[in-house]
Amino acid sequence: ASSIAVEGALVAFFLEALLSVNPAPFCVLDEVDAALDEANVGRFVSELARLADRTQFLIVTHNRRTIESTDAIYGVSMGPGGVSNTLSLRLSDLPGGAAPASDPPEASPAAEPRETAGAASR
Repeated sequence: ASSIAVEGALVAFFLEALLSVNPAPFCVLDEVDAALDEANVGRFVSELARLADRTQFLIVTHNRRTIESTDAIYGVSMGPGGVSNTLSLRLSDLPGGAAPASDPPEASPAAEPRETAGAASR
């Protein structure tokens, strides 16, 4: 196994252990899903959903599947003239209550189309 995969497994193990013993009110995760393949992103998202009943997660990610699994999306994009623009979107505000699997959340009618940095929150 690659050192990145082992490192990711250790992070997941310790996160699970710590939050099971002593649940925190919130947890910030920065690009922890970057090295995961699709199958493991699915496991990661499922595990976060399970833990989300006790802990609120702020996830910084560029992974589309992780973003689609969240309740809200917060992003930053580069606008005209190099000025940063922010985006926030609650997925429950979209028709059907969630982002369509075929369209990225930032392309939905509820948000202005622009590239986001992919910061997500659950």
